[in-house]
Amino acid sequence: MLMLYNSDNFAVVQIDVPAPSHDESGPLTRGGYEIVDKFARKEIFLEGAMAETFKEGVEALIETEPSEEEIDEYLARFASLMHQPVVLH
Repeated sequence: MLMLYNSDNFAVVQIDVPAPSHDESGPLTRGGYEIVDKFARKEIFLEGAMAETFKEGVEALIETEPSEEEIDEYLARFASLMHQPVVLH
């Protein structure tokens, strides 16, 4: 687990989980990105194609040297997909 971004509004964590590998090419990994909306207290976990699209969008944004507000604005695009309430263990 790697914290990628943390602002007053959002947190983004990258999660890589080793997947079982049955060949000699080395271990496969799976995982994705967890985005937490701190004010709405909701989260989403992106994996697969959606995670790849998110990563590409972030990489394009980073090239412009964005402000915190611009990053938060990008993350807010995913707010309508967040249905999972944040639960503390």
